[in-house]
Amino acid sequence: MDTVSTSKAHGGVQGVYRHASTATGTDMTFAVFVPEHETGAKLPVVWYLSGLTCTHANVMDKGEYRRACAELGLILVAPDTSPRGEGVPDDPDGAYDAGLGAGFYVDATRAPFAKNYRMWSYVTEELPALIAAGFPADRARQSVMGHSMGGHGALTIGLTYPDRYRAVSAFAPIGAPSQVPWGHKALAMYLGEDRAIWRKHDAVALIEDGARVEELFVDQGMADNFLAEQLRPELLEAACAKAGIGLTLRRQPGYDHSYNFISTFMEDHLRWHAARLG
Repeated sequence: MDTVSTSKAHGGVQGVYRHASTATGTDMTFAVFVPEHETGAKLPVVWYLSGLTCTHANVMDKGEYRRACAELGLILVAPDTSPRGEGVPDDPDGAYDAGLGAGFYVDATRAPFAKNYRMWSYVTEELPALIAAGFPADRARQSVMGHSMGGHGALTIGLTYPDRYRAVSAFAPIGAPSQVPWGHKALAMYLGEDRAIWRKHDAVALIEDGARVEELFVDQGMADNFLAEQLRPELLEAACAKAGIGLTLRRQPGYDHSYNFISTFMEDHLRWHAARLG
C-alpha cells in the first residue's frame, strides 16, 4: 500500500492510498479518514460507497463528514467505484452508466468485464482486510452507507452480510435495479441476461427472497431528477413493509441528487451509524 497524500483535519488524518488489487487486477485508490485516538485503540469503521461517475474523491471533497467522524470516533473508508487503468474495458458506447466509474458493486461474469470488474469481492473481502491490517480498524464494528449506485451497493452488501455490518443506510439508492433502466443495462452487461442471477444484487429482490436486517435508514431528495425512473424508493418501502424491516425513509422536499443533498444529511447518517456501532 502506497500513501498518495495525507493531511490533518479536525485532529485526525485524511489520507489517500493506492495498492495493487488482486481482485481487480489493477491498481486501486481509496480514501480513509482516521480520527484522533488513543494509541492502541480500535475504532469502528463506516464504509461509504459512491455513485455513478464518482471516485473516492467526490465524498472526500464534498461529503462534509470529517468533523462528525472526529467527534464520533469513526473511521470512514471511501473506495473507488470501478477498476481503472490501461486495458480496463469501458462501456462500448462510452456512456457514463456502465464501465469505468460504474462497477455496480458486482463481480462480473461476462467478457470482457469479468477479468477486472470484481468490485463485490474488492469491497467486501480484499479492501476490508487491507484496512484492518493498515489502520486502527475494528472489524467487529463495521457499517456501510452509500449514494445512488453506492446506495444500491450498501443495501445489497448489508442485506447479504447482516452479521458483518451493524448498520446500513443510503442516500437516493437504486433500490430495485432489476426494475429500472440503469440496472437493466449494467446487470446485463456484467452478469448476463438471466434475471435470476440479478436478484443477488437487487435490494428489493433480496428482501423478497428472505434477506433480513433489523432496520434501514434512507434519505431521498424529492427534487431528484432520477427519482421516478431510476430510484423508485416506493419499491423498497413496500418490500420492507411486507418483510417487517424497519425502514426510515425520509423524503426531503426540494433536494436533488447532488452532494449538496448528501452533505446536508451526512451528519444525521453518521450519528445513526455511531449509535449502532457502539
